[in-house]
Amino acid sequence: MFSSTAVLLTLMALGYASPIVYRQEASPFVFTNSNGLNFTQMNTTLPNVTIFATGGTIAGSSSSNTATTGYTAGALGILTLLDAVPEVLNISNVAGVQISNVGSPDVTSSILVQIAHQINNVVCNDPTMAGAVVTHGTDTLEETAFFLDATVNCEKPVIIVGAMRPATAISADGPFNLLEAVSVAINPAARNRGAMVVMNDRIVSAYYVTKTNANTMDTFKAYEQGNLGTLISNTPYFFYPPVTPTGKAAYDIRNVTAIPRVDILMSYQDMSNDTLYSAVSSGAKGIVIAGSGAGSTSSNFSLAMQDVITMHGIPIIDSTRVMSGEVSNSGFDPEDPSPISSGFLNPYKSRVLLGILLAQMRNVTEIAGAFNGSATFVG
Repeated sequence: MFSSTAVLLTLMALGYASPIVYRQEASPFVFTNSNGLNFTQMNTTLPNVTIFATGGTIAGSSSSNTATTGYTAGALGILTLLDAVPEVLNISNVAGVQISNVGSPDVTSSILVQIAHQINNVVCNDPTMAGAVVTHGTDTLEETAFFLDATVNCEKPVIIVGAMRPATAISADGPFNLLEAVSVAINPAARNRGAMVVMNDRIVSAYYVTKTNANTMDTFKAYEQGNLGTLISNTPYFFYPPVTPTGKAAYDIRNVTAIPRVDILMSYQDMSNDTLYSAVSSGAKGIVIAGSGAGSTSSNFSLAMQDVITMHGIPIIDSTRVMSGEVSNSGFDPEDPSPISSGFLNPYKSRVLLGILLAQMRNVTEIAGAFNGSATFVG
């Protein structure tokens, strides 16, 4: 049996470009999969999962084992994370790919495009892969989850997982969250559900999920829509059969290399119009307004939005700064210089979707159709 240290040294020597499978047998062997990647097979009876690591609290470290704030995010690599959860090797063959190692506020659209391309190529196009897991910081996790839900176009599950306590904390939640994420990724009942967030025994649709508390572990929820399922003793249990969320569409970004800049502006009393014009002059190709209530802004700011739409042809999405609820669609007229309603998408997800649509060179009518769920174009 290979020692843990020997396995890690072997993995590091084989490099970044190809996912490397941990080995469990006394005499492991190497095979090349359909994508030309070399795998060191651990157990042919177990499903294969690729884990894409980006950093975040789950890979965080602190000098204090009671620190749940003020730690260094993205301090540990994927190999260290996997080494802390040897139970993963009892249920799956795991491939680890280090995409980045940063706090989630530093995850960029270029990183998201890279992850989506790799999952589509390495997981979706490989019949031997059961699913994918993405480790991620929690601050912007819902944005990455929504992006992958929209751009990974296959029936295999994509699980986004993080932690609210760094790896060095007492009762760190990352190791068990990671084990549960892999357990969901390999579960046949998880197929055809799109991307999902798995944390704290909850399984939530990436289309609806949001972070609801800045500190507590039970933070990722879909207030109105509820959870897809739960895990009990590391066994996934789904409440419903697979179903596509209302209004969701899949977008093909195989030819997309960059996402245009989209800014978010929040509505508040005494809001200044110059913030809107500054966003335009700074290079924003689209703007999302986190409006008050059901998407309201001041009368002066509403006039400024009409001016920007008319003079610059920049699409503006009207969302809400409230935790849940709808900015209802009262009908779209391409000749009317008014913002496009976001429906039930919050400002962060509206920004992600608008960026994808702009990257695909969609016109304003197609953008409106994507947000109101009536899009007729193929993503």
